[in-house]
Amino acid sequence: QVQLVESGGGLVQAGGSLRLSCAASGRTFSRSPMGWFRQAPGKERNFVAANVGSGGSTYYADSVKGRFTISRDNAKNTVYLQMNSLKPEDTAIYYCAAGTRLSYSTYDLKLRVFYDYWGQGTQVTVSS
Repeated sequence: QVQLVESGGGLVQAGGSLRLSCAASGRTFSRSPMGWFRQAPGKERNFVAANVGSGGSTYYADSVKGRFTISRDNAKNTVYLQMNSLKPEDTAIYYCAAGTRLSYSTYDLKLRVFYDYWGQGTQVTVSS
């Protein structure tokens, strides 16, 4: 049974940093694309960042470019999201996602339907 478990969320002041972790179990995702999405209250779940595998490319939503960094440790089957210079508008539940397809476009990586497995989410709250 595949599980993705996020951790590292919390309350932080604007300008601060948090590091989210997503530990996968049940299968190896070293060659698979993995991503982070977020959902603010009353809004849709939107793409934040994606990493396409060991040594692969990374992609970011425009709103987080230059502030967030996605990385992975394949030995630990874990993906991270380092979030710096946080803003109140970054407040949301952050979800980790993993895909199984090995052929895809950059556009696919930003779609919720592309991903097969999801974590339960971790709350990030940024106070002003």
